[in-house]
Amino acid sequence: MGDPIEHTTELLNRFSGGDASVSDELLERIHSELKKLAAVHMARERPDHSLQPTALVNEAWISLVNLEGASWESRRHFYAMASKMMRTLLVGHARERKAQKRGGDRLRIPLDEQGTTARGAPFDVLEMNDALEELTRIDEELGRIAELRFFGGLSVQETADTLEMPLRTVERRLRSASAWLRDRLGE
Repeated sequence: MGDPIEHTTELLNRFSGGDASVSDELLERIHSELKKLAAVHMARERPDHSLQPTALVNEAWISLVNLEGASWESRRHFYAMASKMMRTLLVGHARERKAQKRGGDRLRIPLDEQGTTARGAPFDVLEMNDALEELTRIDEELGRIAELRFFGGLSVQETADTLEMPLRTVERRLRSASAWLRDRLGE
């Protein structure tokens, strides 16, 4: 079978090419990584959140499977798409909750100079999503870097690898994104 990473990439390519017969094996191979990614997303949510990491993984998987014309260039690209899908699901969930509560509790998003949130600190998903969308409209690359770092929970190195950019460039751009977000979010 060879290298497990290469085999997973092959399964992703086959699946995105329309071979639905590999979906069960593919999900079995990637489920634990998706669950870790979901845990990163959920760690910043409020403690009484009704959505659990497993449910987030399941909803993201169903959404990814149903994407029309989806093709993944690599494992990294797939996980970046999965992270974005999880963000979309959490934002949708937060919007529904806000509509039900008419305002809900808003929490500040503390960002340090390196552009990281306080480890495990909950934040307002809608406020962060709106800020990231605005940043992306201003500078698409900056928005993508911030999204992978803050919502995806990727390290700076993982963000650089995913975007296939030099580490120094990502560090510099992340400082800009962090400063812009701190200003926009009032931190």
